[in-house]
Amino acid sequence: MACASCATGGCGSIRSKNKSAVVSGCKNNGACGTGGCNKMNVFDWLSDMEAPGLGIPQTQRSNLVEVKFKGGRKEYFRNISQLELYTGDPVVVEMSSGHHLGFISLQGELVRLQIVKRGVKEADIRQVYRKATPKDLEKHEQTIARDLPTMYRAREIVKSLDLNMKLSDVEFQSDGTKATFFYSSDERVDFRELIKVLAGEFKVRIEMKQISLRQEAARIGGIGVCGRELCCSTWLTDFKNVTTSAARYQNLSLNPVKLSGQCGRLKCCLNYELETYMDALRDIPSLEGPVKIQKGDATLQKTDIFRKIMWFGFRGEDNWYPVPIPQVLRIVELNKKGVIPPSFEELEAAPVTPQTKAPALNSDLEQMDRKYQSKNRSPKNKKKRGGGGGRPPQNNNKG
Repeated sequence: MACASCATGGCGSIRSKNKSAVVSGCKNNGACGTGGCNKMNVFDWLSDMEAPGLGIPQTQRSNLVEVKFKGGRKEYFRNISQLELYTGDPVVVEMSSGHHLGFISLQGELVRLQIVKRGVKEADIRQVYRKATPKDLEKHEQTIARDLPTMYRAREIVKSLDLNMKLSDVEFQSDGTKATFFYSSDERVDFRELIKVLAGEFKVRIEMKQISLRQEAARIGGIGVCGRELCCSTWLTDFKNVTTSAARYQNLSLNPVKLSGQCGRLKCCLNYELETYMDALRDIPSLEGPVKIQKGDATLQKTDIFRKIMWFGFRGEDNWYPVPIPQVLRIVELNKKGVIPPSFEELEAAPVTPQTKAPALNSDLEQMDRKYQSKNRSPKNKKKRGGGGGRPPQNNNKG
């Protein structure tokens, strides 16, 4: 990854047309396994071919070229002078004020397609002046060396003016007449006083350019939790909106620490597989409440989208029961008809049989208990006994 021309964009560029030609940069002949030699690399598959289907030779193909600058920024120019350019060649191009030095990253028919895709207007396409000379390259290196000290000094000025903004990068134009300051802020910033101070401090024309946090991470670069370089700093150019619903559809834990990238926003990679999950979720039923079986009400706990399995659990239990989606649909249909299946496996309702009471084992003893209990409950009319305790004398008088 550490070749001498990482800023040129020419790690795979051919310098001549003969078979003994070598490539520029790290001399890896296009076999780099990391893809990290250059930021926003583009391989021109049509570089040695005629325009497809048109029969136009290479010398008469489109004069549009794509030029790359610091931070992966790319702009489009016209090679009016018909210079013989190859990928990675340093060129001096026209800017709105002055000139700048960049490196060829793409040319020919692919550039024309890129212009159509991005909707670039013809009036915005400027021209390529010439190939860069050693003197131009030396001056360019000097301007690059000014970027870092200027950014540190500008941050001190921003802090002294008490402005709610964060300077992330500075880019000097190669002719040394203009400096672009890239900053991010959550609110509108009045930097009129800041521009006056910066212009007096550095003696150049100042341009302030606000960028989003995702664009800031793309310019700075870094390594993601996946172990690879950030997508925004290598190949991703269109930043689409990412919402928490993308994490919900993929059954991801809504943990802000795990879902946020280095920019502090939701990771762009949450959208990569979202469409696949959305297609798979079409076969997953949406349950309005628990499903009912004879054991009780089963609540949905988890859904395995790609295996088509839904996991249910009962209140008071720690075990989850996997149920295939066809069975879930059958149970829901039975519940709507008022039928409660015996279990998840047996989906047919069991017939209800009247329960008959079995005879007791000690029926004779129960009958005796009931007999004596009834006697104890009935009132007894007992007569008072005499002093001797015997029966009272009978009256034997005859009339």
